[in-house]
Amino acid sequence: LQPDLGALLTMELELPLRGDEPTVLILHSHTTESFTGGGYTETSPYRTLDPEYNMTALGALVAEVLEEAGIGVIHDTAFHDYPSYNGAYTHAAQSTKTYLEQYPSIRLILDLHRDAADTPSGQLATACSLEGEKAAQLMFVLGTDERLNHPDWERNLSLALKLQTLLEREHPGLCRDLNLTRNRYNQHLGELALLVEIGAAGNTLDEAKLAARELAEAIVRLAKNSA
Repeated sequence: LQPDLGALLTMELELPLRGDEPTVLILHSHTTESFTGGGYTETSPYRTLDPEYNMTALGALVAEVLEEAGIGVIHDTAFHDYPSYNGAYTHAAQSTKTYLEQYPSIRLILDLHRDAADTPSGQLATACSLEGEKAAQLMFVLGTDERLNHPDWERNLSLALKLQTLLEREHPGLCRDLNLTRNRYNQHLGELALLVEIGAAGNTLDEAKLAARELAEAIVRLAKNSA
């Protein structure tokens, strides 16, 4: 695959998120993913059912920022990866389809995760500086049609490129390289859909929250410039 990144970055892409009905769905295919730091009971390493410490906490923060800007949000807090991690994306797809049927006004789907990888010094910890504070980094993961039908995947890539440009102009280093993959990760289900890795298991929750807020604010700025 050789997408024309310049053309996708500059292509017209409407993101009309304001209105009386919900326009954004936030969910977590891997809801139990958590971060470094105490205060919670693990179900397995770097995973917890505690909504104050798993991905639900980041979803709630992003939802709060969007709602303060007049954007209606549905935040799905269901555990798609518990008690079984296997089939998490299948479970998340079922939830997504249900919400899309109930709220046809939804224009943007955000599947929020955190990354994980063993390193010689322990779990991967991404890092950048936000106005002097240590924060986690963001990574957009984009599905393609390499394996399964996903005809509009480049629209998602266009959105990710626009958001990454906004974020990097404001805070250089906040974003890791965009990850283009062979899988769809359910991104074929909605008009626009993104999977975003907010930090990694080696980061603290506070570091991830700083990055999550910047992500939400970038979405708000992009929506302001859309029809």
